[in-house]
Amino acid sequence: MTLTQAAPTRVVRPGLSTAGLVTVLLGAALPIIDFFIVNVALPTINADLHASTATLELVVAAYGISYALLLVVGGRLGDAYGRRRLFFIGLMAFTLTSLLCGIAPSVDMLVLARALQGAASALMLPQVLSIIQASTSGESRSKALGLYGAMGGISTVVGQLVGGLLVSADLWGTGWRPIFLVNVPIGLVGLWLARQTLPESRSENPHGVDRLGTVLLGVSILSLLVPLMEGRALGWPVWSIVLLAVFPFAVWGFVVVERRIERSGAMPLLPPSVLRMPSMRRGLLVGVPFFAGFGAFMFVVAVTLQEGLHFGPLKSGLALTPMAVGFFTMSLVSSRFVTRYGQRVVVAGAAIQLLGLLVLVGTVAMAWPSITVLDLAPGMLLAGVGQGLAMTTLFRIVLSRVPTEIAGVGSGVMTTTQQASLALGIATLGSLFASLIGSIGVRDAFMTVIGLQAALTAGVMWFARRLPDPRG
Repeated sequence: MTLTQAAPTRVVRPGLSTAGLVTVLLGAALPIIDFFIVNVALPTINADLHASTATLELVVAAYGISYALLLVVGGRLGDAYGRRRLFFIGLMAFTLTSLLCGIAPSVDMLVLARALQGAASALMLPQVLSIIQASTSGESRSKALGLYGAMGGISTVVGQLVGGLLVSADLWGTGWRPIFLVNVPIGLVGLWLARQTLPESRSENPHGVDRLGTVLLGVSILSLLVPLMEGRALGWPVWSIVLLAVFPFAVWGFVVVERRIERSGAMPLLPPSVLRMPSMRRGLLVGVPFFAGFGAFMFVVAVTLQEGLHFGPLKSGLALTPMAVGFFTMSLVSSRFVTRYGQRVVVAGAAIQLLGLLVLVGTVAMAWPSITVLDLAPGMLLAGVGQGLAMTTLFRIVLSRVPTEIAGVGSGVMTTTQQASLALGIATLGSLFASLIGSIGVRDAFMTVIGLQAALTAGVMWFARRLPDPRG
């Protein structure tokens, strides 16, 4: 079922000032920085709150699950009730939930606060592009979108380094907590800037919120990922088996409801007609294993660096920085390669990432346990370069074939798939890594799981050849 909104009156849309652009870019950066900061801090959280590796997976994945589930809903609420208003509400909620994460007394409370933080990000982040699109045009829009794209790469670098610095500093004996608490003053400044600088805009014909579809998608995601992450560690209790049994029925119900809503002429959460588009279908076939591998990679590397190689948080951040720099650099120049080489850029990016993964496996095999940051740098850099080329180009290729009138829907489908796949990678390959540590050790567990990711990347290379050419 859907919530139908009366079409609001046309809204006068003033331009986006430089200060306003800085404000929305800050809103885009915070959730990305938070993702990378948490990975660096996982072993410290484990030592302080005595969390199992499976629960640490939930600390990361709870954020991604709620973000994926509510992302499209957040965009539609902004269209209906005002993007500036929803940006403000989302940033306020993100600030509050960051405080809750920072003061969480137990790992269970931290997981809950992380889920709420992901929901807050889902309210805030969709408004960033919507505000840029509604408040800019021509050259100013191109520059704003370029800065938005670059912000993703910059945020990965900042997340690695700031996370390592904050945890290593152990300010006033607070350990990992400042990685969340630092968001509070930043968020308060952002709230003041948002009130002062952002113009209001909304859609003249907003789509309603697909409440039943959202619930069924949530049940589908949770009934699969929670048992995969927690079932093994708890000895597969009855509830985990029951949830896995619920999964196919929830998916079936979701598909039926989405088809029914679309046939009625309304806009479902994930429109089946969009999913059936050849470019979208092929893009998702490439994207799911690619993003799942990336999510698992970040989790496995974070644990390996600190628990296997005994790097401190700052040293771990430095070890990951070449990957972030490579990703950032390629995200800036990938459009030039796409203009010349088309969809082959995704194939080349996957090939470079595959080479980076194999170099990392070889480094661990030959130099363990006396591995240095410099030893890891070549593999990390290659992996980052490949990810930057493939990820940014994949979004561009798939969305270039989506009709302009439903571009926002197509973007929502891709981003929802991205976030759900990140969580799926942690639930599957991350859980496999956790189960192998006890039997074969961190070194061999790392080599096994990264080797499996390499196999997934080889599959990405194969299927990426069938992506449409964006130049055509």
